[in-house]
Amino acid sequence: MSADETSAGTRLLGPADVRRRADELGIRPTKALGQNFVIDANTVRRIVRTAGVNPDDVVVEVGSGLGSLTLGLLPEAARVVAIEVDPTLARALPATVADRAPSLASRLEVIQADALRVTDLPGADPTMLVANLPYNVAVSVLLHLLEALPSLRHGLVMVQKEVADRLVAAPGSRTYGVPSVKAAWYADVQSAGTVPRTVFWPAPNVDSGLVAFVRHNPPHAADRRDVFAVVDAAFAQRRKTLRAALSRWAGSPALAETILREAGIDPRARGEQLTVDDFARIAAARRGGRVERSSAE
Repeated sequence: MSADETSAGTRLLGPADVRRRADELGIRPTKALGQNFVIDANTVRRIVRTAGVNPDDVVVEVGSGLGSLTLGLLPEAARVVAIEVDPTLARALPATVADRAPSLASRLEVIQADALRVTDLPGADPTMLVANLPYNVAVSVLLHLLEALPSLRHGLVMVQKEVADRLVAAPGSRTYGVPSVKAAWYADVQSAGTVPRTVFWPAPNVDSGLVAFVRHNPPHAADRRDVFAVVDAAFAQRRKTLRAALSRWAGSPALAETILREAGIDPRARGEQLTVDDFARIAAARRGGRVERSSAE
């Protein structure tokens, strides 16, 4: 078995393969689509191994590009649904798989679409997300798919290192913010390592991070949209007390303080200190108080 082969005989893409395939297709990676193609077979193996793909998993891959990661996923999963916004790349992927992993070609389904517009997928429900997410929309895509595809149980995404740090940040840390809280609504999220910029073509200006997640049940106390509205308001002006930061959301500083106290939250606290459960309690307190205030008017 060569260095670029998997145990299933799939021939992974190396640097020369990626560049040659891009030339054949007339592809020039663009920043607008966040295209940085993985050119290192060992990195592909590492991502697949770290993700923990099971033989019965239906894996969603976003931004499949020239197929580097797709070829690594196919031997391990029951099925891979590759979502690719670039029509040229989407059309070319089945041929790449047929050439380099012919026995596994039937496991692949390609969807030419913007991942942010995907609301469901054909076939069996997807169970896992494994992707080299386009850096410019990584958080938006991750949160959208977790909402749109509730059958996703676990996954691993590669994102810009700074974004990875934000997604996995804990309350009270310097990088804790909106992405941290919203990701925590859906899943337990943790860092799974870093990836050097040298394994990409073209090489980005920053290193990348791997983020693993396992879905959990969200807090029962409140509706997601209500909770996310509180989160957005709390972090719109960082380092402000919640009484001040939530004044517009609540209607006034006094109402914000009342809601916070009903939720058991110190009005002098800051959003950076709260967990997702804290935000859920605030949203629930406001929703519960609406009826009382409207009936008293």
